[in-house]
Amino acid sequence: MKHFKETTNLLENSSFYYTIAIGMDNKYTHVSPNYDKNFSFINKSLLGQPFYITLHPDDIKICAEVAGKCFADPGLLFPATLRKHDGKGGFIFTQWEFKALFNENHEPDGIFCIGHNITEYIDTQNKLQTAKTEIDNKIDQLNEIGFMQSHVIRKPLANIMGLINILAVMDVDGNLQNIHTLLTESARELDTVIKTITDKTA
Repeated sequence: MKHFKETTNLLENSSFYYTIAIGMDNKYTHVSPNYDKNFSFINKSLLGQPFYITLHPDDIKICAEVAGKCFADPGLLFPATLRKHDGKGGFIFTQWEFKALFNENHEPDGIFCIGHNITEYIDTQNKLQTAKTEIDNKIDQLNEIGFMQSHVIRKPLANIMGLINILAVMDVDGNLQNIHTLLTESARELDTVIKTITDKTA
């Protein structure tokens, strides 16, 4: 209990961290001012209130599981990410570490928790994941375009160039010779464009 009091006193006026303690009756036995300030829309003070009134209902089970680990290994801290009501019908994300508390008789006395708001971090991670997914999709599309240019488009171009080569050895009049020259130049230009695009998408 000595270390609990030292820690809560140290972080009493923290603007970033919350400190809370929950008794064996599942009610708040300690609430830091910052925690009370952020969740005062639920109740004037959370002291003495059930711990779960600030939680997303699905996260109550997480608290029970982590608390069980704390009492199984009293010397360790255990993490938990929990959603808390934001007072606007939604939730914020909070990151916590839990530690078991014991009284003077070494009997379980509750759980001490220190945490902070990580909503901005979670939002940033989600945006990064969305951006990564979009980039991956674009890369897939570019690879598909590159494949089509390298294989699908090149096949008919190769056929055209083959026909041009046949025309080159045929006895043709001047007009057809001019057409042959234009076809040859156009095919070479198209081949260069396809190669340039293919190289960029490779």
